[in-house]
This record gives sequence, C-alpha cells and structure tokens, in this order.
Amino acid sequence: MTQISDRSILFADLRGSTGLFETLGNAEATSLVTHCVSALGPSVEGNGGHVVKTLGDGLMAVFPTPAQAVQSAMQMHDVLAGIVARGSKQGASSTLRLQVAVSRGEVVELEGDCFGDAVNVAARLLDHADDSETLVTAPVLKGLSRAMKPKFRRLDQMVLRGRVEPVEVFVHGGRRSSDTAATQFGDMAPAVEPDAIRLDWLDRNQLFASRQMPVVLGRSPQAHYCVDDSRVSRSHARLDWHGGSFQLSDLSYNGTYVRFADGEIVSLRRGSCLLHGNGAIGLGGSPADPTSACVRFEVLRYGDSQSMPLA
Repeated sequence: MTQISDRSILFADLRGSTGLFETLGNAEATSLVTHCVSALGPSVEGNGGHVVKTLGDGLMAVFPTPAQAVQSAMQMHDVLAGIVARGSKQGASSTLRLQVAVSRGEVVELEGDCFGDAVNVAARLLDHADDSETLVTAPVLKGLSRAMKPKFRRLDQMVLRGRVEPVEVFVHGGRRSSDTAATQFGDMAPAVEPDAIRLDWLDRNQLFASRQMPVVLGRSPQAHYCVDDSRVSRSHARLDWHGGSFQLSDLSYNGTYVRFADGEIVSLRRGSCLLHGNGAIGLGGSPADPTSACVRFEVLRYGDSQSMPLA
C-alpha cells in the first residue's frame, strides 16, 4: 500500500571502516562494523522510528516527527562513542566516527522503502557531515522544541549534488561547533583571525570571505569552486569557517592533499586540517604529482595591503 505523508528521514554513516579492514582483516572488521550498525537500531526504534534499510556501514530510517529523528541521532552518537571507548580500553584502536543527516518533507512509503525529495536531500546532505556531526535542514529545525533549537548552529546555504536549489543547513556536534580549533599538529589559535581565502586554479582566481562558508570544491558545475578534472569528485572537498580558521575536509574517494609553504604534504582521507599561510590543495592526487589538479590557496587577514605570492 502506498502512503504519502510528512516524515523526517535520517541517514547515518560510519566513517573510518576502511582502516579497520586494513588493520583487523576482513572477517573481524566486517563483524565490528555490522555490530556497530546493529547497535544503532534501538536508537531508532526507541524514538518511534523504524529502520528502512541498512547500507553496509550505515542505515536509513524514517520518523513521524523531526524531534524523534534528532533525539535518535544524538543517542546514536552516544552509542558509537561508548563502543569506541570500550574498544580503546581493550587495546583495540578504532577510528570509527558517525555522521548523521536529517531532512523533512513529503515522503512516499511503498513496499517498505521511502522515496521523495526529503530522502534525496538527507542522503546527499550526509556527504557534507563531518565527524560526530548531525546536519539538519531548516524544516527539521522548525519542528524542534524551543529548548532544542539553540543546540544547532546555522551553516548557511549548501548546494547538494544533483539539486538546483540550495538547502539551508544547521549543525549539531562535531568540531565546527566547538570553540577550539585543532589539527593533527595540535591546537592552533591564530592571534589575528583571517577573513578571507583566495583559491587559484588555471585561470580561475576567486576570493571567499569567512561569512561565505561552507564552500565546496569539486567537479560538479554546481560546486562553489569548480575544478573540472577526471580525478576530482563532484563534491570533493569542503572549506568551513571553524574556530576562527579555515578548515578543509575531504569528501572524496581519491583523497585530498595539502602542501603548505614549508613543503610538508598532509594527506586527508575523510579527514580535516586547518589551512594557514599559503600552499596548494591537491584534489585526487598529491601536489607533488604535476598531473594532479592543484588549487593554490592563500589565507588573508584583515588589513593585508598586499597578498603573499601563492605557492
């Protein structure tokens, strides 16, 4: 029987499972990932929703209300954090992190599956979620209680893959909502906050202010900064304004690489780092490879009378 109704759609995804297969082997890694995904199920059922399908290292669920979906998402993060903590105590190194996206709208429920724009939005919004984050759309936020709404921070408009109209997005959790910025090199707190970043590839030179974040770099014509190269994913990497700094996150299959002015190259595989000074961003290949699509960047601060030369 076909049913059309207003529903909240949740997609959850485990990141870091690839590394587990390398360190634990196929059998043990598969068992761990399956256990983690199964452990998220009670958070869905306990909040009035039901799991529509599991997706390898993630799941899709549907809820009657936005509040139920968001409550479920928060419990999922707690469940995974507990699993990872117990694994660490037992000497097992786990890099698993959870990303969640929630959208709301008219949904067609047919033969146990769900279809509609809200489903597509939630699935594609998940590509933009960072570690331990929950991203929600404006209709989801509107359906939350007055006490719950302040827990979310606005990320402005996002252009989602395959969609013409941008979507207003809000975030809960993760590093973007904290007051301190950290990279793999330790905490960084610039004395003077940058206010813009310059990107340069071939003949495309663009300046993005901090208030314009997030900015998606990718092959799609709908990306904020389009890099038309076969090794570049449609939504390859994302720039965010985080803790007074520009943060670059990899969203791709081929990886993102950053070469700073001192020559050191940082490899991002679904990871993030803060950008400072000037350097080059390799999309799908290292900046050391002359055939890679390399976007030069320069972080600018208020009052800079003359920008530094791009690396």
